Amino acid sequence: MKIFKILLTILMFNSSFLIAQDLKPEYQKFISKFISEVKNGDKEAISKRIKFPLKRETPIPSVKDKQDFIKRYNQIFDKVLIQKIIISNPAKDWSEMGWRGIMLNQGDLWIDTDGKITAINYQSKAEEELKNSLIANQKKTVNASLSKFKKPIAILETSKFRIRIDDLGNNNYRYASWSIKKKMTDTPDLIIENGIFFGDGTGGTHLYEFKKGNFRYECHFIVLGEKNSPSAALLVFESDKQILMQNAKIVSR
Repeated sequence: MKIFKILLTILMFNSSFLIAQDLKPEYQKFISKFISEVKNGDKEAISKRIKFPLKRETPIPSVKDKQDFIKRYNQIFDKVLIQKIIISNPAKDWSEMGWRGIMLNQGDLWIDTDGKITAINYQSKAEEELKNSLIANQKKTVNASLSKFKKPIAILETSKFRIRIDDLGNNNYRYASWSIKKKMTDTPDLIIENGIFFGDGTGGTHLYEFKKGNFRYECHFIVLGEKNSPSAALLVFESDKQILMQNAKIVSR
């Protein structure tokens, strides 16, 4: 485990030194075409550029396909984002960031070198309101002991446990777990606060670590795994000795 964390630290260090590069002429060409599509409100053309599913901020559901994107287009591409795009200069406002792709400004939108939109980090006022509404609803559907949090991170299920991770704010994460047969409205079997996030800074694989006494609980999120790799895993250690490892599925993210 220590080796894994060292590798994460090295990857994060290396990724911090990605230097923006001027956009190659061939990339400027499809960026210009994309700008034109946005200016003309061509939802059909833009939808063909999206790499689905398009993730939105938790707990807003990801955009699953073309039909879903067109339905939610105005919610995502509001007047502010549209203006950011149509006034942008492909040669000055778009930068190539190595393996990450091409970003608009400071990362409002990302396109890969094949012209596919991989991420839209800008959030409209409509999405902000939707996010707050969904969080408020979630607070009503968990046990009262868990109703205070800034935003949900994920719900995981293993063969034996149901796990909920929440962001309490100020880089403080909370772990709550139940036996798989229980509901989240039941009193959790275990609650641990002051969790820590570890991100690898590259492919997106990351983990949350929680400590209680001699026990350490780790929830791993596997983004770039092998073909049959699980999407997540729960590891439990006692005095640094691994006593449990279970594959997990991500129920909500």
